[in-house]
Amino acid sequence: MPDIPVSQPVNPGCDAPVGVFDSGVGGLSVLNEIRQTLPNESLLYLADCGHIPYGEKTPEFIIERCLIIADFFHGQGAKALVVACNTATAAGVAHIRQRYPDWPIVGMEPAVKPAAEATRSGVVGVLATTGTLQSARFAALLDRFASDVSVVTQPCPGLVELIETGDLVSPQIRQLLQRYVEPLLAARCDTIILGCTHYPFLKPLLREMLPARDTLYWSSDIPDNFGKILPFLSQMSGNVRSFRL
Repeated sequence: MPDIPVSQPVNPGCDAPVGVFDSGVGGLSVLNEIRQTLPNESLLYLADCGHIPYGEKTPEFIIERCLIIADFFHGQGAKALVVACNTATAAGVAHIRQRYPDWPIVGMEPAVKPAAEATRSGVVGVLATTGTLQSARFAALLDRFASDVSVVTQPCPGLVELIETGDLVSPQIRQLLQRYVEPLLAARCDTIILGCTHYPFLKPLLREMLPARDTLYWSSDIPDNFGKILPFLSQMSGNVRSFRL
């Protein structure tokens, strides 16, 4: 995707769409939450498929992609932006907000707070990308909400690429997911955070692998996050348009 000049929204009014982006299909899990919360809202969805996965890229690269994509949505007149990716939020959302300080922006973060509050064993597991787990933003979440519990983190390289194939029950994805889940089970985690928006697509497989008592959490309070931007939203046509890069 070529660099897109920074421009003012062509239609900043309440009838403008909300922009949503991720590196691939993972953000569709967020898009579904938005559709349930705001069923009549018009949405633009962008999948940056040419640069997937974000999770193993450098922060500098992710920041560059985030700004290019934000410029695109801003130029399309989006009235708000949803960064539907934990890794992109960790690396890039602050830079987008710096460029567009008056633009409502919602990011995704691992659900550390509810998981830490819910654990009975005192051990919380996190499945996420390397980029998310190594970020200062994730470290700050742990310091703020999980200082009284033990947190076991598990990077999951290769998982996003397998999810992108669309075969969510293949032997390959089952084997890789089992390998990543086993350390969490060995550590007695009873709450597990899905720290990537791709991972909710694997909930059925995870339910097979985890004890029935274990609880899954993913990007925290998505509907609540929209409370921050609801004044800018309206009940419009409910159209969804998508872009692939």
